[in-house]
Amino acid sequence: MNAADIPFLSTGELSRLIESKEVSPVEVAEAYLARIDALDFKFNAYLTVSRKEALAAAGAAEEAILRGGYLGPMHGIPVAVKDQLWTKGVRTTGGSRVLADFFPEQDSTVAANLKEAGAVILGKTNMTELAIGGPHRYSQPRNPWDLDAYPGRSSSGSGVATAAYLCSTSIGEDTGGSIRIPAAFCGVVGLRPTWGLVSRYGLMPGAWSMDTAGPISRTVEDAVITLGAIAGHDPRDPYTWTAPTPDFRQSLNGDVKDLRIGIVKEQIEADVVEPEVGDAVLKATSVLGELGAVVEEVSIPHAAYANSPAWGAMAIEPAINYRQWARERLHEFGRGNRAGLLLGSIIPAQAYYKTQKLRALLRGQVLEAFERYDVLALPTTGRPAAHMDDDPVVTDRLPSAQTALFNLASCPAISLPCGLSSRGMPISLQLGGRPGADGTIIRAAHAYERHTDWHTKRPPFA
Repeated sequence: MNAADIPFLSTGELSRLIESKEVSPVEVAEAYLARIDALDFKFNAYLTVSRKEALAAAGAAEEAILRGGYLGPMHGIPVAVKDQLWTKGVRTTGGSRVLADFFPEQDSTVAANLKEAGAVILGKTNMTELAIGGPHRYSQPRNPWDLDAYPGRSSSGSGVATAAYLCSTSIGEDTGGSIRIPAAFCGVVGLRPTWGLVSRYGLMPGAWSMDTAGPISRTVEDAVITLGAIAGHDPRDPYTWTAPTPDFRQSLNGDVKDLRIGIVKEQIEADVVEPEVGDAVLKATSVLGELGAVVEEVSIPHAAYANSPAWGAMAIEPAINYRQWARERLHEFGRGNRAGLLLGSIIPAQAYYKTQKLRALLRGQVLEAFERYDVLALPTTGRPAAHMDDDPVVTDRLPSAQTALFNLASCPAISLPCGLSSRGMPISLQLGGRPGADGTIIRAAHAYERHTDWHTKRPPFA
């Protein structure tokens, strides 16, 4: 195989070739590193490229496989990791100048699990400052569909690296939608697991009550392979689930005949949802109906207002997490986060109390809907990625009600491509499930993906 073709293989395809020894992990790592060298100057997907460490890991993977020690589908797979997660001995900035020289002495559990699965970590991806809003402090990642279009918040570098074929799969983090929004804007798959399925040890906090790490990948199968490597109970994170992690690959069966899917009325009819986005999502759900699922409209009255309690938590909790730095090093933060941390520090407890009451009310409505439906369907974002202004403090300008709905309810959700806008930008379908039902949304997403070709579209600048 031509080395230049390797990065265009899916993770699933690549893992099967590595297992059969048709390609070697070293060849794969070298192909990706060459592509990063040649192209990342225009995408700014990475903050740190771990060339030496990646080649050493690839060499170790190759030796193990030749000895018959194949570990599974992530063995030898090149992964990009959001810079929010500790990586031992590798600079981990969290996208902030405050941590410009931080080299962790240990791995996050996600990074450790990736290494244990035999994955090859290529480097650390770009992100907004500390994943709490505000600007990109080192460089602005560029969307491979349109270099002047916004690539999404927070896990932007992981979305860009995946869409531009600068990694096989990647890890992001999702507090208010920061896995799914970059995935949607960049035309790839983003999976926010059930809160507690993936350990947060070594993950720099955004809003503790919603933070979750998860995969950004090019196909549903790729996301499942990645999730399988990082999920599981961790005694260092007491909020991880103690139940055994299912083999989510069993959900890749294409069968949705027993599923009931509810289209969230408030998120199709909302003013922030552009008509071509709503139409694409309805067409996507009709495909699932044709495959045998029961598809109906469902009302969740507070769904349209999910961004209010989400942003309440995301204003107050980071101000608590970073209060010492806000007191002593505020000048080192970007303009948006200087204002945000100060504001979050003075919001009264009464407001946070009301935020939690509204969250509980919304969560109750979502869980009530899941008594009738297995999956809830809605757009991932109300419109495709917009062009960036010249303002260096650009964040995304979309209300996050579409994604925050599931964060507030601690539910899993997946975003996957379902169309292109009139400007040629990706449109994405979002599917959410009840807590612990990650396999159900994976099953529905994979069935849709198998019967459409949106996931095969390549960005023009990639």
